[in-house]
Amino acid sequence: MSKKDLYESPDYYLLDELLSAEHKLIRATAREWVKKEVSPIIEDYAQRAEFPAQLIGGLAGIGAFGPTIPVEYGGAGLDYLAYGILMQEIERGDSGIRSAASVQGSLVMYPIYAYGTEEQKKKFLPRLASGELMGCFGLTEPDHGSNPGGMVSNIREDGDHYILNGAKMWISNAPFADIAVVWAKDESGKIRGMIVERGMEGFSTPETHNKWSLRASATGELVFDQVRVPKANVFPEIRGLKGPLGCLNQARYGIAWGALGAAMDCYDTALRYSRQREQFGKPIGGFQLQQKKLAEMITEITKAQLLVWRLGVLKSEGRATAEQISMAKRNSVEVALDVARNARQMLGGMGITGEYPVMRHMMNLESVVTYEGTHDIHLLITGMDVTGLNAFK
Repeated sequence: MSKKDLYESPDYYLLDELLSAEHKLIRATAREWVKKEVSPIIEDYAQRAEFPAQLIGGLAGIGAFGPTIPVEYGGAGLDYLAYGILMQEIERGDSGIRSAASVQGSLVMYPIYAYGTEEQKKKFLPRLASGELMGCFGLTEPDHGSNPGGMVSNIREDGDHYILNGAKMWISNAPFADIAVVWAKDESGKIRGMIVERGMEGFSTPETHNKWSLRASATGELVFDQVRVPKANVFPEIRGLKGPLGCLNQARYGIAWGALGAAMDCYDTALRYSRQREQFGKPIGGFQLQQKKLAEMITEITKAQLLVWRLGVLKSEGRATAEQISMAKRNSVEVALDVARNARQMLGGMGITGEYPVMRHMMNLESVVTYEGTHDIHLLITGMDVTGLNAFK
């Protein structure tokens, strides 16, 4: 029997006053869906290391798949604050579920919308927005993670097709994806993007097992053995790393909000527990060291909330830089990990059980701190931005 989800989001600096009525309605709808559909089942699915595929329709229903994509292509045409709010509410439920939504919206729908032909947009976007089709994103390779420009996946021309060879690793949604947005080098060494469809001969998606993190997310590889990809499936204009990095900016933006949702859930859990759990004759929330933990949690969460709100405004205005997004992604995940670890301690032995969400969040965040740019890489992005000097090489 599942416990009731009592979550209340912290808002120490009254940031709700900066949100429109529409933003609050989107948040309320998403929060209600998470409480009803995700919270009751997520611990069980995480323990079993299985993705709850039945949530796909609900994610589409709350607008989580490509919310900023224009209505004419099946999206909701919302601003980036709305997108961030959605990711925050979903990750408050579970990082793995938010990953599925992030990949679909930021890494599959966004590149098709930004780089695709009109035919590609009409063929794929409405079906991706409704969840009829699910997608994944193939950039990271077994030997090339932080250095995507070193990729060895390649294409060569063959009439009205390209022949694709190579492999991608750590790909969310891969085991069940209907399509994959894949990046590979052409014969001149330029990176090109293309849509690879399930069923194309030589294309397989073996699942990755034995994960301690993102257990309710399906992760796999993409293997391409002489796959014939029609030229009609290739993005026509985009060349080089600009293409995939533009997608990663979208995903990192969603993570900046999403990771904060996990932090808020851990804080809310620890706060409620501190009022109920008694030791030495009083609630543990009455002891100084526990109050220190809670005070530091809410302070860091509040600072991060202000950061992502401002980033959302800039992104909606088309003014957010890749470097600003990097800073917010790194900060939110660091805050979330610290909050999760402190909350885990406050819950004592109960903190490691599935009775509470904290340990699951903590393990999930160990993936979030690595994917879409590692913690260290994002530090170097900020370092290069402020000094003008490249420390990557």
